[in-house]
Amino acid sequence: MTKGIVYLVGAGPGDPGLITVKGLECIRKADVLVYDRLASPRLLMHARQDTEMIYVGKSPDRHAMVQEDINQLLVDKAREGKVVTRLKGGDPFVFGRGGEEAELLVENNLPFEVVPGITSAISVPAYAGIPVTHRGYTSTLAIVTGNEDPGKDDSSIAWDKIATGAGTLIFLMGMGNLAGICARLIEYGRSPETPVALIRWGTRPEQRTLVGTLDNIHQRAKEANFKNPAVIVVGEVVKLREKLAWFENRPMFGKRVIVTRSREQASVLAEAIEALGGEPWEFPTIRIADPEDYTPLDNAIADVRSYRWVIFTSVNGVKNFFQRMSENKKDIRDLSDVRLCAIGPKTREELENRGLAVDYVPGEYRAEEIVEGLKGKVLPGDRILLPRADIARKLLPQALEEMGAQVHEVVAYRTVLGDGNAAAIRESLANGDINVVTFTSSSTVQNFVKLIGEEGLPQLMDKVVVASIGPITSNTARKLGLRVDVEAKEYTIDGLVQAITDYYIGQADA
Repeated sequence: MTKGIVYLVGAGPGDPGLITVKGLECIRKADVLVYDRLASPRLLMHARQDTEMIYVGKSPDRHAMVQEDINQLLVDKAREGKVVTRLKGGDPFVFGRGGEEAELLVENNLPFEVVPGITSAISVPAYAGIPVTHRGYTSTLAIVTGNEDPGKDDSSIAWDKIATGAGTLIFLMGMGNLAGICARLIEYGRSPETPVALIRWGTRPEQRTLVGTLDNIHQRAKEANFKNPAVIVVGEVVKLREKLAWFENRPMFGKRVIVTRSREQASVLAEAIEALGGEPWEFPTIRIADPEDYTPLDNAIADVRSYRWVIFTSVNGVKNFFQRMSENKKDIRDLSDVRLCAIGPKTREELENRGLAVDYVPGEYRAEEIVEGLKGKVLPGDRILLPRADIARKLLPQALEEMGAQVHEVVAYRTVLGDGNAAAIRESLANGDINVVTFTSSSTVQNFVKLIGEEGLPQLMDKVVVASIGPITSNTARKLGLRVDVEAKEYTIDGLVQAITDYYIGQADA
């Protein structure tokens, strides 16, 4: 039997954007994914549909699987010839017990690779605005386990050395021993007034930071019910937080947002959300597919000079139309006498990027406005080509025909059900982990309901903000039983992001 291989991958501290490129590759090619509780669910979505997913998470009070069993699991799966990715929070070799896993793999003559991750010891303080070293404060740093009872006689930690031996002390997994840690440091010479920061769920939307001193931080944590998982930072660098805090100050900080667009288009909205401090989760409810039959589109392209207008109602329509033109050995010269209409700025931009001037863009980006704006421009007898989705509304061609135009509607692409992980999203909704669900078209709403299921949907969405790109999408959502909280004034991705931002700013001011 062919030997498998094990990748010991550091997932980073929680923000899925902090995983390495190589780490992401290991997730994508895994036959078996063995993951911890601190690995972001968004990372799991990069796994193949047929990947075997095994949860082995540990919390201070409960282990899904003991370490020895995890070690053996990696061996067993690799012996089956599988590609095994062991996804661990932070870095596998910084209190990650990756060394123990690697040792057993060596003993069993199984190949492995270590893919380092960004350790929470450095990244979590950075997201709280605390540099662990700073020329004006300290040039020394120590990373210490917080799991060990500070009061035991045979401690492996040289408290007399570390208390004053490093300017910044980072304790990982130490909230249960916080009082003892502070007492030990004071006992061995650290000033009771030394600043301390506790950072819970660092780099994630739930990140919270509590600041005090060695003398009072335990009491403050108790009063605030501050618990694991948290990083403890001890040192003068904590004073910089007030000046350098950045992550928690962004307008959408703490908001986890579902993006229901197709995978091809999701990145634009996801990047905008991320730039404002939100955490986008891609859940593609739609997928862009080729027409079942290209013949109608090919015939229209062959005869494109006969049309007076070509109206594009989406970026996808533009892309697929011109891709097919190219495959038919045609180019933009065939459009020299044709007038072009684009439903919105992104569609216009897609045309202009191909060297084409757009004759008309409506003030509001929907079919009704196209009709209104083309009155007087479209003359009786004009031939109009509409290359668009298979499920597009019939309002536009019907209204143009009422003006006397000859409308030729062809399918340039199909919108089909997406392949998002519905079970994971439904579970996250049930757990209250989702703050916002965005809809950018009626089809994203319809397919969201199909994938998640109608049963119990109002309850699942009760505390979730539903954000719609415009009135048509909003009407579809309401017909399907969803409450719409936010509607973009400008029916674009930028308009949607602005509407969500305004909503939360308004809540903060209320």
